[in-house]
Amino acid sequence: MACTNKLVPEGTGRKSLQVVYGDVTLGISGRVENKDFRYIFSYARGGMESLVIDGKEWLYRIPSPTFWRATTDNDRGNGFPLKSGIWMAADAFIRCVGGRVCVDGKEISMPIAPENNKYSEEETAEILEITYIYETITVPRTQVEVTYQVNGEGIITVAVHYHGQPELPELPVFGLRFIMPTCADRYIYEGLSGETYPDRKAGGVEGVYEVSGLPLTPYLVPQDCGMHMDTKWVTVYRSKELDNTRKEEKMGELRFELDGLAFSCLPYTACELENATHMEELPPERRTVLCIYGAVRGVGGIDSWGADVQPPYHIDGSRDIRYSFRICVE
Repeated sequence: MACTNKLVPEGTGRKSLQVVYGDVTLGISGRVENKDFRYIFSYARGGMESLVIDGKEWLYRIPSPTFWRATTDNDRGNGFPLKSGIWMAADAFIRCVGGRVCVDGKEISMPIAPENNKYSEEETAEILEITYIYETITVPRTQVEVTYQVNGEGIITVAVHYHGQPELPELPVFGLRFIMPTCADRYIYEGLSGETYPDRKAGGVEGVYEVSGLPLTPYLVPQDCGMHMDTKWVTVYRSKELDNTRKEEKMGELRFELDGLAFSCLPYTACELENATHMEELPPERRTVLCIYGAVRGVGGIDSWGADVQPPYHIDGSRDIRYSFRICVE
């Protein structure tokens, strides 16, 4: 595929990025107003491994494609996990099988050692793009491409593409999962009020809402919760961090511009929720798990003992899914 400069938001500035071509990583840094940003992309680990804004780290794990939501009472009632359980394995185990790097609209040879030796310590770029190609362990296998495009304002435009494959079962969700080092203090978003799903959003009221902490709906059996559909943007606020050398806690914020996508912001991954049969079996809350979704299956609820979700709210595994969003330096 060619480089995708069209992802860059119109009207953005033409500031230069500082670029470091390391042996196994690619580093990008810059400054916007009074905030510095530093991003590190790893070839060896297959993803973005560091996202630092104003000295605060926002990544605990490399962002990963996510295919699973913790099964609901209705999912279990209609047998959905028995038909689509392979996506839980795909959610837990996925590998990066390739990638490419584009600088100012031109693809370059993958700058890993010794290829990176031709670059100096003072390299710059106006737009830098790196794409990772992931392969699932499903049968048949398929691929997901995640492209990060960074401009001089520090804006990261993320484009995600799931390649549909005939014979694959329906998906519970498809998105990109960000795990942050500590629990968020709160998040604010613009979208629909309360918890909403594709087939359960008619009662949502548009507005700006603030949610304290990372609340989890106290079901008897832990299951998916906290979904927010049709969201314009969400900003996550964190004061705590893992760096013991910093004497004071400083509130940091990270903004995601979603343009109508769905998200959830919880203290657990879907697999952690799935593994617990009672709330007390969940581990202590330590991280923030933010998922940005391009597709969400409905939850149904017509009959928890067997009725399936209505046809418009299924996710066909044989069809492509594409979506994009932006991460901004506040």
